[in-house]
Order: sequence, then C-alpha cells, then structure tokens
Amino acid sequence: MSFALGVVPIVLLLLGFPIFLVLLTAVSVALMFFMNMPLAALHQNLFGSINAYALLAIPYFIYAGELMSRGSVAQRLVDFVQGGVGSVRGSLGVTTVGVATIFGAISGVSAAAVATIGKVMYPSMVRAGYPPSFAAGLITAVGAIDIIIPPSIPMIVYGAAAQESVPRLYAAGIFPGLLIAAMIAAYVVWRAWRGNFGRGEPFDGRRFLTSTLRGLWALGAPAIILGGIYGGVFSPTEAAAVACVYAAFVTRFVFRELSLADIVEAAAATVRFTAQILIIVACAGVFAWMLTVNQVPAALVAAIQRMEIVDWQFLLVVNALLLVVGCFLDPLSSILLLTPLLIPVAKALGIDTVHFGIIFTVNLAIGLFHPPFGINIFVAQSVLGIDLKLIYRGIVPFVFLYLVALVLITYVPQISLIGVRLFMG
Repeated sequence: MSFALGVVPIVLLLLGFPIFLVLLTAVSVALMFFMNMPLAALHQNLFGSINAYALLAIPYFIYAGELMSRGSVAQRLVDFVQGGVGSVRGSLGVTTVGVATIFGAISGVSAAAVATIGKVMYPSMVRAGYPPSFAAGLITAVGAIDIIIPPSIPMIVYGAAAQESVPRLYAAGIFPGLLIAAMIAAYVVWRAWRGNFGRGEPFDGRRFLTSTLRGLWALGAPAIILGGIYGGVFSPTEAAAVACVYAAFVTRFVFRELSLADIVEAAAATVRFTAQILIIVACAGVFAWMLTVNQVPAALVAAIQRMEIVDWQFLLVVNALLLVVGCFLDPLSSILLLTPLLIPVAKALGIDTVHFGIIFTVNLAIGLFHPPFGINIFVAQSVLGIDLKLIYRGIVPFVFLYLVALVLITYVPQISLIGVRLFMG
C-alpha cells in the first residue's frame, strides 16, 4: 500500500503528470492491487468529493471576477485609490497595493489580479521613474493578497476539505490580508523615499470626488459580497451568485463596455477554469478518502504524540512544508492533498482550525510568487513582456515581507481570530 500511496504519486509528479492524474492513478493502483474493494467505490467518491454546497460558490466568484476584470473596472479602481493617496511618496505603488486588495474582494483569483492590475499600473510606474524590477516585483507579489482577502477560492476548498465554516474563514482572512497590504504599502513608501522616485501629486478634492463617483459601481461588488455575508443576508454561495448578476448588470448596462457576446465568452472562460478546479477537487477527495480508509492520518497523529511535539513546533514544521510544497503545486492541490493529513494533528494539539486555515492560505499565497515556479511570475512575464530575471530580482524583498507577516499570523492567532469575533459574533 505504501507503494501505491507514496511511491506512485512521487514518481508521476517527477515525470510531470498533472496533479489530478497523479492522485487518480495512485488510488486506482491501490484499489486494483492492494485492496479488496470494488472499483465502484472510486466513482462514488469522485462524485461525492464535489457534492458539497460550499463548492457552488467557486464558479460564481470566478464569473463575477471575469466580468469585472474586463473593461474599465481596474482603471476606475486605480483612479479612486490614487485620488485618495494624494501626495504620498510612492503613491503609484501604494495605489497598486490598494487596488489589488479591493480587487481581491471581488474575485479571489490571484492570477487574474496580476494580469488586470499589471496592464494598468506597470506602464504608469515605469513612466513615473520606478525601477522596472521593483514595479514588476510589486505587481507579482500583491496579487497573492487576493487569496487571503475574502472572497477566497482556496478558503472555500479548505473549508470543504476541513469541514470548517467558510464565513468564519472569510472573517479570519480580513485582518491578515490588511496586515500584509499595510506592510507592503509601508515598504513601497520607504523604498520610494530612499530611491528618490515616485513623487506624488497634491491631493485634489474635486478629482477625488469625481473618481469616487466613477468607481462607485465597481466598489459595490465587494460591498454586496462581504456586507451580504456578514449582515446575515446571504450565504457565501448566494453572495457569489448575487455578485454575478451585479457584475453582469454593471458591465453591460451601467458601464456599457461588454456586449452579450462578451458576457457569454466570460461564462465560457469560467466553465473552463471551474472544470480545471473541480477535477482536482474530485481526485484529491478520492485520495483523501484512501488515506483515511488506511488510517494514515490516525497513524500520523499517534506518531506526533509519541514524539511529544508541542503546537508551536508543529506549526513551524507545517510552515516549512507548505512553503516548499507551494513552490511546486498550486494552492488548491496543496490544500486538498495535505489538509486530510494535517487537520487531525492540528486538532489533537488544540490548534484552532480556522486559524490553521489562514496559516495554510498565507503559506500558499507566498508560493504563488515564490521562485522558481510561482504562477504569478509567469503571468506577470506574459502580461508585462519583460525578462524573468527582472521579476525574480524584484520579488525578493516582497517574499521577505510575506514571511515576516506569516510568522506574525502563525504565532499571534488573534490577528486572524479577532475578525471571527467581530464579524461572526
């Protein structure tokens, strides 16, 4: 059995197979050669893994993000944030952080944020004298905030895998996301002063009012999503569905930028992306079921108890593991693969599973732009049209900032849990 669940997945990963095929093959080999169980169990668990109400929110949030990322939504958000930032040195960089944070409250898809914001902000920053490597690194890194700030698709998947409340996870993600945004913004201001670039423009009240009015409809999406969830009006899935209707209405009839054909095209893109996600969810669910049937999580808990590891030591090991895994696997695959193994141990050590979910998410957010294989790096290269070496140089300080934030979030649980108390009662 250890061959099927241990050796087979590692070999297939090294050979470059897609993660869903790796997991599905491992389970199939285990069922056919090592277990006296009908193959029908494979089909039942494949469909059972995606038979979760919380997962319905995924295509809705993706579709809302697809609609809002087309047209002038990003530019309207940029004008609004920049109008409020005013004469702060490094104002364009701070604006990039603010827009990424707001965009994260609409979509929750990191790569979409990098692509959308990069098209608007990178040329402006370079024209304003920002070093190209710094501007590229900033855009690549801030996109990762989008999976920490709610609504976050990885949090939905973690909630389904760990049987944890998605609204509680969303509430817990607000302050860690804002902490990271504030740290990056402060670094941008410091770097701009030190490098003598990015001089801001004086605050103009009339300009700020105009940009606020232009951006009001774009700002309505996060207000509806978060306000609806924490006001007790919607569940996360219902909020996502309402956000889709709102996004379609705004982009078609208010901004008048998308035709009906564009809306259908966005739906087709959503279907493709959702299919990619759910096939991973299904296969990882079967793999998790196989691990549980063979009592692997229980054996891991017993082994750690014998070693007398305390909670802070376990969290240190988890952070190291997730940082490595996040460099090679996408967040959803990592969550689905490791949650069934780590959650029983976290519960045995008395670690809050909501707090543990935020630790999971922040680690995997770093993996999105950590060299060498972070997906945001390649999205940025494609959108910005610059050399990879330039991006690699630019992201180094931002990796360090995220790691500092990760340590704080890991060992100061209140940064996450205060949001649960404030918004969930």
